Order: sequence, then C-alpha cells, then structure tokens
Amino acid sequence: MDARFLGTAELAEAPSVAVVVDVMRAYTVAAWAFAQRAEKIVLAESLDEALALKARHPDWVALKDGAPAPGFDAVNSPGLLRSVDLGGRTVVQKTTAGTVGALAVKEASLVLCAGFVVAEATARLLRTRECDSVTFVVTGEDGQADEDLACAQYIARRATEAETDAAEFLRRAGESRAAAELAEGGRQGAHPDDVALCLELDRFPFAMVATLEDSLMVLRPAL
Repeated sequence: MDARFLGTAELAEAPSVAVVVDVMRAYTVAAWAFAQRAEKIVLAESLDEALALKARHPDWVALKDGAPAPGFDAVNSPGLLRSVDLGGRTVVQKTTAGTVGALAVKEASLVLCAGFVVAEATARLLRTRECDSVTFVVTGEDGQADEDLACAQYIARRATEAETDAAEFLRRAGESRAAAELAEGGRQGAHPDDVALCLELDRFPFAMVATLEDSLMVLRPAL
C-alpha cells in the first residue's frame, strides 16, 4: 500500500482514499458518540452551520470545540460525552481540525475518520477494500501534530503488517503537545480522562466512514 501523510493545507486535490486522523479529540469523540448509540454524525463546515442545522432539527445534538456555548449541547470531550445517552440521535460536530480535514477530502471515493480507538477496524477496512494508495490527513497543528501522525503511521503499518506493535506510536501520542495541553488543563471543554481515553487502542470494533448525503458530510460506523 502506498501511503502518503499530508496536512489539510497540503491537499492539492481529492485523493481516491483518505483516512482523516484527529486523535485529540474529534474522532475519539465521534467514536464515543457511536458507542453511546448516536445514529449518525453530521460534520459541519462552521459554527454558524452547526447552529443552523440545530435550529432546523431541535432534536439533534450540536457539539463543538472549547468551552460550552449558547445553542450547543455538548463539547468535544470523550470524558464528558461518554455519560450522555445519544440513542438514535444525530450529532452535529464542528471542530477546529478534525472536521475541517474530513470536509477537505469530501470528494474522495472513500473517506475514513480515525483515532487510536478505532485503529484496527480502520486498518482492517483498508485491507478488505484492497486500497493500493491511501492519503492520511494529519489534521492537528497544521499537519504537524505528532499524535495524529503517529496514529496515521500505525494504521498504515497495520494495514499491511498485522503484527505491528502499537507501543511506540502510543508513546509518541502520549508525549505530544496536545496531550500535554489537555493534561495540564490548557484546553477548555476538557475532562481529566480525555488523554487516557484518546490513547485507548482499539476500544471500539467499528471503523467510521464519511459520505456525502444531500450535500452534508455524514459520518457513520462501519463494522
């Protein structure tokens, strides 16, 4: 498998297959939302779009980065979301990096969104689809986030080498700037367990596939 690792801004054209990685915290949160029985997640272009979707669908759950804000029901924290029952509901998610990366590759034939919590399921889907060329989108810190790059490299390796050990990749993620900021309380809308939850390898058995549905980018779990 030919794997490329690019930041969102480096994407010159839509790849055929894209894996969008945001470990801390967008796609860890998304996985937890599905674990809490959300039906689907709509990836919003902007905060205004998220609020507009919420206004049209009052039963939807609007979620954003940072501190709580009027009109939003939740923040982008797995530690906070894990106790919320989302049974059958639609979540609207807007984050600084993760959702931006997915929307940047919305024309790709296959878009997967990932973190460590769904790493093996993501690698397995790439193997099943026999993907020859995959672009991994490293979303955090303008493509420099080591937790996202480590996760992307691990998934790429697992897609071709089933015996790959995750320890070194998880160590890099745990020592990343994002992990330090979360651990030190440097980000609003966080929970003390967020870093540990983001580093739980293969917590969930599903991959997450994003597709265009009526002009909206919609994320769903795929076993």
